Amino acid sequence: MSANYDEGAIKTLDWQEHIRRRPGMYIGKLGDGTSADDGIYVLLKEVMDNSVDEFMMGHGKKILVNVDQDSVTIRDYGRGIPLGKLVDVASKMNTGAKYDNEVFKKSVGLNGVGIKAVNALSSDFTIKAVREGVAKEVYFSQGIKTGEKDYQNLDEGNGTEVRFVPDVEVFKKYRYMNDYIVNMMKNYTFLNAGLTIEYNGEKFFSRNGLRDLLEENMDHDPIYPIIHLRGEDIEVAITHGNQYGEDYYSFVNGQHTTQGGTHLQAFREVLVKTIRDFYKKDFDPSDIRASIVAAVSIKVEEPVFESQTKTKLGSRDIGPNGPSVRAHVGNFLQTELDNFLHKNHEVAEVLLRRIVESERERKAISGVKKLARQRAKKANLHNKKLRDCRVHFNEKDERKEESSIFITEGDSASGSITKSRNVNTQAVFSLKGKPLNTFGLTKKVVYENEEFNLLQAALNIEESMEDLRYNKVIIATDADVDGMHIRLLLITFFLQFFPELIKKGHVYILQTPLFRVRNKQKTYYCYSDEEKVKAINKLRGKPEITRFKGLGEISPDEFKHFIGKDIRLDPVQMKKHESVAEMLSYYMGKNTPERQEFIIENLYVEKDEVM
Repeated sequence: MSANYDEGAIKTLDWQEHIRRRPGMYIGKLGDGTSADDGIYVLLKEVMDNSVDEFMMGHGKKILVNVDQDSVTIRDYGRGIPLGKLVDVASKMNTGAKYDNEVFKKSVGLNGVGIKAVNALSSDFTIKAVREGVAKEVYFSQGIKTGEKDYQNLDEGNGTEVRFVPDVEVFKKYRYMNDYIVNMMKNYTFLNAGLTIEYNGEKFFSRNGLRDLLEENMDHDPIYPIIHLRGEDIEVAITHGNQYGEDYYSFVNGQHTTQGGTHLQAFREVLVKTIRDFYKKDFDPSDIRASIVAAVSIKVEEPVFESQTKTKLGSRDIGPNGPSVRAHVGNFLQTELDNFLHKNHEVAEVLLRRIVESERERKAISGVKKLARQRAKKANLHNKKLRDCRVHFNEKDERKEESSIFITEGDSASGSITKSRNVNTQAVFSLKGKPLNTFGLTKKVVYENEEFNLLQAALNIEESMEDLRYNKVIIATDADVDGMHIRLLLITFFLQFFPELIKKGHVYILQTPLFRVRNKQKTYYCYSDEEKVKAINKLRGKPEITRFKGLGEISPDEFKHFIGKDIRLDPVQMKKHESVAEMLSYYMGKNTPERQEFIIENLYVEKDEVM
């Protein structure tokens, strides 16, 4: 029986209902807070962008931010939203001051949507504006106004305060991860020298912009002092290290474009041309950009992004009457970088040596690489290690974030995951025993070692991280000593040769339950002793308790609950102050008295965790 298609089938949704039904259109993926681009951080960013825009226009030098697991409060000291329009700004789509280029010439948010999305997706939302001692405060729930209050004769500075609580009906289980928020706040200050952000009592401030950003984010000393160049509506910072890969931080109007876009593409291309011209040598682009660490920030009128979450710039031009993005970035970089290298001969010599060294290493492994590619191609025809998923989303498809690959060890564990997975979006790569410890080895081992060569081929990351086939690389091992060791060896491999995988937030650890507690009516899966105790108390009596010693002991029927919509993942993160080289040397190098002392001091803690 087919549904009737008549006038009654046509529906018009209220603005808040549309946002709540289709949140992905407004904030990207919902997530649970374990990824830096999950929805709860987008809500925070949408409010922050408005406050930062006020600073960019010369109003207010301080923003106060408080975040806990229940609520977010952001208070700026800008001009304050005009009181008569406060309700409209928070609850009428396509309403705002940013359509007037004289007021907000180069703003991040131009469509008047962001703050309304935050409102609609919050169980509690309060917005307050203060102007010359007079204020208005308006209260909402799920985008629907519930009340308002007026104030007179306030002894309080001008500005706007927003408080919101993400709605658990939309976000289900979520958690704010402090490191992601700290990184966001620091980036705001790096891009807005002179702005002070106080987050949960900790102050962030930058004097030197992108130079401070690189110094903060580099986990090793650069091989030459950071090149810091500023121009009209553009700023870049460049250096090289000794790590593998390329590391970029790109921004548009203060927005962290984590997926790059036209400005970053122009930067990478023009950098190669400028250096080739300076040295008058036709270097391979990969040798010029090997081990680079760079940041580029530009300002664009009416920027066009490829999605509402604004992670990739699509604009071709700087403004309606301006040059193209490529010309703007290119002209600046060619002139300023060339001038810098001519004036700083020592830097130019160090850079040349780094390029030649990269060229030498690339040629040294070219033969090995050719054989490895042939092996990988042959193995892919009947590759028992990789059980691929059926669908591969291209880079522009926002559904790519759904794709993942589990890296596991042993036939039983890989068999359980393979039978339980979503065959459309989840792949499985099976290791044979413990992988090689790659600490201190050169990239040649990636091609010489069959397992690493096939893993690299499966991930499709040999040429560029942009070609990564899966959004999430999930390490799935037993929660025992051997499993922990395999995790460490895999993380060592990624940090050593593909650090961007971890820095860009693609690597995760799969959390699986340690216990099953059940009676005839109810079953609980527990991930800790605390959860086990709570489950026993809920069921009372004498429930059956099973301790899972390995992934292979969990049946496929049960496993599907742990890798589906309720999957628990811990992101592999590096603290900003941690050095990759020092960390790998400590944990994976030769035994040192310091490491032996660490093991002795932590032995009983480790035993308790894995028993």
